[in-house]
Amino acid sequence: MKDSLSFKNINKLAIPALISGVSEPLLSLTDVAIVGNIKEHATESLAAVGIVTTFLSMLIWVLRQTRSALSAIVSQYLGAEKLDEIENLPAQTAYLITSLGIFIIFLTLPFTEEIFKLYNASDTILAYCVEYYKIRIFGFPFTLFTISVFGTFRGLQNTFYPMLIAITGMVVNIIFDFLFVFGLEPLMPAMGVKGAALASVLAQMIMAVMSVVLLLQKTRISMRLRLPVNKELKRFMQMVLNLFIRTLALNVTLYLGTSFATAYGESFIAAYTIAINIWFLGAFLIDGYASAGNILSGRLYGAKDYKLLLKLGNTLMKYGFVFGIIMAIIGFTFYKPIGTIFTSDKEVLEKFYSVFWIVLLMQPFCGLAFIFDGIFKGLGKMKQLRNLLLVATFTVYVPALWMLNQFDYKLKAIFIAMTFWIVARSFPLIYQFRKIFLPLVDERKN
Repeated sequence: MKDSLSFKNINKLAIPALISGVSEPLLSLTDVAIVGNIKEHATESLAAVGIVTTFLSMLIWVLRQTRSALSAIVSQYLGAEKLDEIENLPAQTAYLITSLGIFIIFLTLPFTEEIFKLYNASDTILAYCVEYYKIRIFGFPFTLFTISVFGTFRGLQNTFYPMLIAITGMVVNIIFDFLFVFGLEPLMPAMGVKGAALASVLAQMIMAVMSVVLLLQKTRISMRLRLPVNKELKRFMQMVLNLFIRTLALNVTLYLGTSFATAYGESFIAAYTIAINIWFLGAFLIDGYASAGNILSGRLYGAKDYKLLLKLGNTLMKYGFVFGIIMAIIGFTFYKPIGTIFTSDKEVLEKFYSVFWIVLLMQPFCGLAFIFDGIFKGLGKMKQLRNLLLVATFTVYVPALWMLNQFDYKLKAIFIAMTFWIVARSFPLIYQFRKIFLPLVDERKN
């Protein structure tokens, strides 16, 4: 197991996890990039897609925590060599989370317009929000099912198949986006934002089908629902509940940022949409190493190898920070061209460039926060993650945003407050990790 902490072996887990992790934000970014370049109402369409994808990201971030909870349990049982005791757990969790996705469709569809009015959307932007959401939401259960299967694969220390599924989904989405958004005259008319939504749904469906096929072919895990209820389902639900509360706090951050940006005006929300989606992409890229931490920490914790677990934390902390610096350097190198990928509107670009540097400077701290998020999820210590995010959101982010907004910083207020929020999430986790495991290592020595 010691060799598994080499740079080569960590990257065998991290790089495929990185690629699969960006599938959902890339679905949204593809929509943003293509919709932002349509001929009519591009700014309004871009703003609408940004608002809806932020709301969907909120839902997905809440429910994708099931992946972390399932991965933690599976990896711990793998480390303890008791995997046969939870063979029916993945199917039970997959059906549970998919059913919840269907319930959310029925819950939100009748109130689509009211939901996006809460984001200060109105007039043309609101109309496009409703158009886009009423199609895009039908891909939601398929995404949740895929997330659940990814959790099983990761618990089994396998990130390769999720990567294949994600790559397929991204390629399909890009092809369908161009086809449906711009049309193929005279065979197919241009569909605009509706086309972008339909392309995403089809990609999500294909990913779900691939997920179940590969799981059945490549593992001994069955997707047949079998009773009795697995003994670990209760712990799974407790983990998910703590992560649910945690993610609600996280989404307070996203909601306030989107709501403030929308209130500033169309060009502000369009610029915010580009910046926040690039931030999402960065978060999911760093999440590759966080996923390696999740996968390996669960197995080491199950095997009670605390010395190696401490080494894992130190190693991944360096990787996450350096990776964040590299991402910032790339961003600064291609500062101007990155903006023009998403829009040609000079007013939107001016506002985007005024805050993009903050997004880039945040990346190394994001690396630390997300790495230790992953490790603590692998350990199953969801309560600590919940408490920290509640504190960071309501005692750091919200007051900082309110205060900076009073000085009329607009988009800068949002992203500076987010930087404070990320810092408040990172260093306390490093401290807690060392506080828990240093004494256990010393105890083993004695």
